[in-house]
Amino acid sequence: MDRRGGGASPSFSEQYLPKLVTVLSEGYGKAELRADALAGLTVAIVALPLSMAIAIASGVGPERGLITAIVGGAAVSALGGSRFQIGGPAGAFIILVAACVADIGVGGLLTATLLAGLFMMVAGFLRLGAYVKFIPYPVTVGFTSAIAVIIFASQIKDLFGLTIGGPEPGPLLEKLGVLWAARDTVTPAAIALALGTVAVIQGLKRLKPGWPGMLIAVVGAALFTSVLGLPVETIGSRFGALPRVLPAPEFPDLGLAALQAAIPYAVSFTLLGAIESLLSAVVADGMTGRHHRSNAELVAQGVANIASALFGGITVTGTIARTATNVRAGAHGPVAGILHSAFVLVFMMVFAPLASAIPLAALAGVLAVVAWNMIEKEEAWMLLRTSSGDALVLAVTFFLVIFRDLTEGILVGFVLGAVLFIRRMSEAAHVEERAPLVEDDRADEASPYDSGRATDHDILVYRIKGAFFFGAASTVGAVLDRIADRPSAFVLDFAEVPFLDSTAAHSVELLARKMARKGGRLYLTGTSPDIRRTLLSLGLREPKVGYAHDIDDAVADARAHLS
Repeated sequence: MDRRGGGASPSFSEQYLPKLVTVLSEGYGKAELRADALAGLTVAIVALPLSMAIAIASGVGPERGLITAIVGGAAVSALGGSRFQIGGPAGAFIILVAACVADIGVGGLLTATLLAGLFMMVAGFLRLGAYVKFIPYPVTVGFTSAIAVIIFASQIKDLFGLTIGGPEPGPLLEKLGVLWAARDTVTPAAIALALGTVAVIQGLKRLKPGWPGMLIAVVGAALFTSVLGLPVETIGSRFGALPRVLPAPEFPDLGLAALQAAIPYAVSFTLLGAIESLLSAVVADGMTGRHHRSNAELVAQGVANIASALFGGITVTGTIARTATNVRAGAHGPVAGILHSAFVLVFMMVFAPLASAIPLAALAGVLAVVAWNMIEKEEAWMLLRTSSGDALVLAVTFFLVIFRDLTEGILVGFVLGAVLFIRRMSEAAHVEERAPLVEDDRADEASPYDSGRATDHDILVYRIKGAFFFGAASTVGAVLDRIADRPSAFVLDFAEVPFLDSTAAHSVELLARKMARKGGRLYLTGTSPDIRRTLLSLGLREPKVGYAHDIDDAVADARAHLS
């Protein structure tokens, strides 16, 4: 993710310098500020209803979503490694945050969020940011689609205006059963508001893509509810009036019992936050041609989560949709993200009393649209029909996240993807025979690999192709072991082996022993410095084996040895 030429390790500043410093050092004037202000206002208009909707769906008050966008969003933009990243509450966290609140309460959520921030900072300083790119693509598509399904399921109650007797269950099947049992409590007005919200958002997206569809839909729903006196639940009726100022910072409970209860959720927040934020940064890179600093981004995400927890917010991450909106709105750099947070704060201070009239059915409609957009439909279809292995990884991740646990789904999907990759790489590795020329023919024949010429039957030349590692060592080693029964000299060429591990080197060492026992000798050619270093570390040194620059030299040495 960090792009550099050469083999030198990047310096501390190259990895951790905030992009804000880089942008300001390039020169920053009125034109850049104007572009960032317009982009920041555009993103704030999108973030305002979305932040409240995500917070409510996560089981906390809407003000905590706004606090997260204000405090966390400002920290991400000020300290992050991406020019265009917009931080705030994300739909992907709804199921985790809701589960955390249901288990250990809002206080426990704040503790878990602070711990996740610390874990992200540690991961950034350990330079683990670049390793997030090793998450297989089918895993990303699978867990994102599964989260979308769970988000939609979490909104069914408000979409239909249902009334249930107790708390809504978390597990999907149990939830659906409870909701079906409450089907007689459907509120037609809620359904109409939800459908109207979705229709306005999708209609404006098609007809007026530059207009803030979500905000217009939510404001329109609030006006309809107030003017017509619709019998639906609103933000005010469920949560009371929204605060108009930020609360004073305060540490959450950091006692031993609170930390022990929060750590499992903190680990999940860290894993998902790292994946989501760096994936968002990669999307921004693809849209702009820029390159982010992954480790700086992780550190910034950590600081943002700590700050959010201190002010009573929820988990912060980079948000793909808002980041893409920021880019499309013409942002110049991180100042746009900082201004987006400032605009959300102004909106909260000025319009908080009006927000109480927003119907929850409208916010549920907003999240229904978000859930639909989260599902990577074309990508999932492509993976399902082009590769059975990728389809398996996607399906396993998808169903584990829905029916078991998000972290479990990601980890199992990752392991399964790694196993499939190892199998594919091991199948790609193979051995090819190369025939050395008879000595009399060497003077007039250019190619030493012409298998149509006569050969020295006491000398065999073979070339290994592909990565030679533990996954391929057994198969390739067995082939080489059978071949070694025949010649007095065995030349093994590594010119097309990009990588060799200790397991493969051990199989070569066993081959050398076998050749020595029968009075023969093994010659190794085409070894790169790294491969030779691995072979030497297992004792494959002269005179146990012979090393040669190329096959010609190895064959000449073998002839000299046999004569």
